[in-house]
Amino acid sequence: MNAPLRINEALLIADRAFQPFQCVAWAPQDGNGELSLTVIDRTKNSIGRTLIPSSAYTDPAQLERLLEQARAELSQEGYKLQSWSMPH
Repeated sequence: MNAPLRINEALLIADRAFQPFQCVAWAPQDGNGELSLTVIDRTKNSIGRTLIPSSAYTDPAQLERLLEQARAELSQEGYKLQSWSMPH
């Protein structure tokens, strides 16, 4: 997957990266193109949050790196994530 990603594609990829937890994403209203991702557990508690600049979510390699980093942080905190790999 070398072509630039559209925002909807990036959101679907991010959602799958944090299974079995839910990933909620939104773009802040300041219009800077950043995506805010929040991972929530089954009780609706936030367990992780990351900001992804538009330059990263449109670039598959950068998005993969940021999602892997966020997954690693959750794993270090004791959360068990399903295996995941970036779609190609």
